[in-house]
Amino acid sequence: MNSINTKTVDEGQAVYSNKVLSIYDLWVLGISNSFIWKCSTKLLRSEFFEFATENHLDVGVGTGYYLEKCLIYEKCRIGLIDLNANSLQAAASRIHQRKPEIYQANVLDKLNLVCDRFDSISMNYLLHCLPGTIKEKSVVFDNLIPYLNKNGVVFGSTLLGTGIEKSGMASWLMAFYNRKGIFHNSQDSLDDLTSALNNHFTKVEVKVVGCAAVFSGQLG
Repeated sequence: MNSINTKTVDEGQAVYSNKVLSIYDLWVLGISNSFIWKCSTKLLRSEFFEFATENHLDVGVGTGYYLEKCLIYEKCRIGLIDLNANSLQAAASRIHQRKPEIYQANVLDKLNLVCDRFDSISMNYLLHCLPGTIKEKSVVFDNLIPYLNKNGVVFGSTLLGTGIEKSGMASWLMAFYNRKGIFHNSQDSLDDLTSALNNHFTKVEVKVVGCAAVFSGQLG
């Protein structure tokens, strides 16, 4: 699996127990985004509204919050990819009426999904949880592109670890998460992320909001 340790990946995703997921929306989407990372969930919701299509794949699904709140289409096809079974169950239950396709997989590995392609792929707060440098993590784009239609869009957000202004609380919490193996973003920079996106997509857009980089890239 590239040069990234499989054990590190497993340990990182294991934190998302049912207990942790039960407070995820309050702590991450409610408190951390607005008051610590300074990138509001409202802004990330607006990105989801803009880019998500009626043929959509969500990668690193969390609790399924954005899927429930932001998919406006009455009829749509939704796919879910995550390594963590708890997250998949939480997200799938939240949008059960839409009958999502569920794929338990590590996106740092080559995927072997048996499915049609998607028109949009989201990955909110995924990259900063993956081990390795941005260059190493960008293998996720290689692994997902085979499942994206031409002119399809990948979009999402990630917390940067360097080259940004952070409050004392943000610096402390990010360092704590990195020590615990929940985050792996101490060297993640805007330049490296932008370079990785430009190597894979056309019409790339990246903006820094607080500690987060909010990005999109279209497949030409």
